[in-house]
Amino acid sequence: MSEDVKTTAAAPARPQGDRPARPQGDRPARPQGDRPARPQGDRPRRPQGDGGRFQRRRKFCKFCADTSLTIDHKDPDMLRGFITERCKILPSRVTGTCAKHQRSLTTAVKRARVLALLAFTPLHHD
Repeated sequence: MSEDVKTTAAAPARPQGDRPARPQGDRPARPQGDRPARPQGDRPRRPQGDGGRFQRRRKFCKFCADTSLTIDHKDPDMLRGFITERCKILPSRVTGTCAKHQRSLTTAVKRARVLALLAFTPLHHD
């Protein structure tokens, strides 16, 4: 018996450029040039002196500015300025403290909590 080789006709490959247009849904087609031209550089500037915006002061580290201030875990009154009413330590982006003093401030707050000079939670009363 002879072996017959079966040949399957492969589908003819379609070139990529001959794709039919895809349906765009029920949105009306928008012409591309209906928006006014905007400069690509900076945003449009507001006129100065409009009164609506305020000038924010630059934050600075209290401990770098005044070298007589020291961070001490035995001074809870000073440390209370750096914790919230929920007894969380305020981040340096809020207080303006530099990274070096923020680390020592965090350590001082944690030590004061262990010594019961500061509360861990607002439920711990004096």
